Amino acid sequence: MPALSVTVSAPATSANLGPGFDALGLALDLHNTITLELRRPDAPTEVVITGEGVGDLQTGADNLICRAAWRLFGEVGAPRQPLGVRIHNRIPVRRGLGSSATAIVGGLVAANRVLGDPLDREAILRLAVELEGHPDNVCPALFGGFQVSVQDGPNTHHVCLPTPPGLRAVVCVPNFEVGTAEARACLPATYSRADAVFNLSRCALLAAALSTGRTDLLGASMRDRIHQPYRSSLIPGFDAALEGAISAGAHGACLSGSGSTLLAFASDRFEAIGAAMVEAITAAGGSARSLTLDVDHRGTAVLAE
Repeated sequence: MPALSVTVSAPATSANLGPGFDALGLALDLHNTITLELRRPDAPTEVVITGEGVGDLQTGADNLICRAAWRLFGEVGAPRQPLGVRIHNRIPVRRGLGSSATAIVGGLVAANRVLGDPLDREAILRLAVELEGHPDNVCPALFGGFQVSVQDGPNTHHVCLPTPPGLRAVVCVPNFEVGTAEARACLPATYSRADAVFNLSRCALLAAALSTGRTDLLGASMRDRIHQPYRSSLIPGFDAALEGAISAGAHGACLSGSGSTLLAFASDRFEAIGAAMVEAITAAGGSARSLTLDVDHRGTAVLAE
């Protein structure tokens, strides 16, 4: 049955994980909560934000959650109704933790539910990829877990692979942003065969290592030549932070998405690993905070209606 109001929870994500450029993504146990309600036709659309991004994100009809919701309305032939949206953000904004994917997927899932679930999750994924432009963040945001995704024309092929029990992500969140456009612009137009083979082999090894519990292979498999060497200059202290994480006991470390957040996989010594990365960013003139997060296996879920 359709509902007038629904609350959903959507997880943070980390894309690429080193070599898996635009192909790998992981859902993390840090969530934004979105309440979406249908309002009277003569009422204005209103967005209220608490937590991360207050004063920075759109609070009207241009908010990404509203745009995603109305895209789904249009897809199923429902009239575009005014919305009341309440958002509590726990995910840092524009830091490489999938905040935009969370808004898109959360808006789509909430809109789908208030309309009585006319679309299945694969149809929602198609709309999410259309709005985001690529599947690496929206796949884990929607389905949870460790997702391998490939865009094949209009179709998105994706597989959820297991991750080792007890494996956690220690993320270091600097106090500065790296814009997606800036991070894309610094990448070269072409790559050598050697660099392509380097990344292909490590991407395959990373997927195999995570899915089989071979944490001893994460250090070698998370190396990258496609994007991290070019984006590292945008993040003062980048190399020292990754080295510090490994020295403190991390299995492997990488840039989260296009940054500025850094991510390290670990099975213990979480606080020491986070402190090592924060120290490196601070020594380079910035400031940062660290969080230790489990893998989220649920994806975007309806909490209440």
